[in-house]
Amino acid sequence: MPRKIPVTVVTGFLGAGKTSLVRHLLEHAGGRRIALVVNEFGELGIDREILSGCGIPGCEEDAVVELANGCICCTVADDFLPTMRRLLGRTQPPDHIVIETSGLALPKPLVKAFTWPEIRTRATVDGVIAVIDAAAVAAGMFAADPAALDRLRRADPSLDHETPLEELFEEQILCADLVVLNKTDQVDAAGLALAEARVRAHLRPAVGLLRARHGALDPAVLLGLGAEAEEDLDSRPSHHDAGEPHEHDAFASLVVELAPVTAVERLTAAVRHLARSQPVYRVKGFARVADRPMRLVLQAVGDRVETYFDRPWRADEPPCGRLVVIGDADLDGTAVRAILGAAAAPVPPAAAS
Repeated sequence: MPRKIPVTVVTGFLGAGKTSLVRHLLEHAGGRRIALVVNEFGELGIDREILSGCGIPGCEEDAVVELANGCICCTVADDFLPTMRRLLGRTQPPDHIVIETSGLALPKPLVKAFTWPEIRTRATVDGVIAVIDAAAVAAGMFAADPAALDRLRRADPSLDHETPLEELFEEQILCADLVVLNKTDQVDAAGLALAEARVRAHLRPAVGLLRARHGALDPAVLLGLGAEAEEDLDSRPSHHDAGEPHEHDAFASLVVELAPVTAVERLTAAVRHLARSQPVYRVKGFARVADRPMRLVLQAVGDRVETYFDRPWRADEPPCGRLVVIGDADLDGTAVRAILGAAAAPVPPAAAS
């Protein structure tokens, strides 16, 4: 019987560092032919662009498959299964498949899809890896007012005050075979201990917890877990096991077109201002910086902004900036565009002198 192709599912909340972990896997693939399936929530496939533009061998166009404008947990039959058929049906199938889910995806429905007969005989879920942002968890990102929430729960224990973010956090950890506590360089010892305690509260027995910076872990630790997760669904509890729908109505995403910015610092300042004035969870995309031939990549979680130049603009693409903003359903699109647009506005003469 032919060997089943192992599949690693990389899940985790928005901005936790999933793409960084995947890039590190590719950089240290050790000759493995790895195919990537990248899922995006929103209208623009930023993560696929970042991976395709990274220049890493094995990360060429035909090795990266994008499922855009839909959460993979909600579009398994329509999008994911046809994609798997194409990958498994290649003349030279990949040695390993890595699926990077959207930050809003529930991993369990995806794992369950591997029980479909046409997939089950040809692929297996080697492991589900949940990437967690240590700094965000240490800061209590999943509760707007923890003290008030605790008072309400103590007053009426029967009430369910979970927010969508709390539910996603729990679901992704509860389905994991390995949890990566990422961005540990952004917290002190006390913050790291707090983040670990909050994660361990949801860990299933025998699930490992690793610390990482920039997703830099040895592939030997991440690949080859042999979990066969599709055969172990009952041990992975979910809020949605009883058939409750998984709604994304609590979230909104929009694409902002950017004119060339005069300075990287102005753009990062605008993104920080946006995070402090609007209910924004994640900003990611590209920008054109005036007088620079390279494309600027921007990724932000809250007011923590990361930027770097990844490659020159190609002759066949318009050198224009685009940012995807993901936030609460109450996100004010007009205000978002105004704040980000200010980063591209001409510098007043007084400020320029």
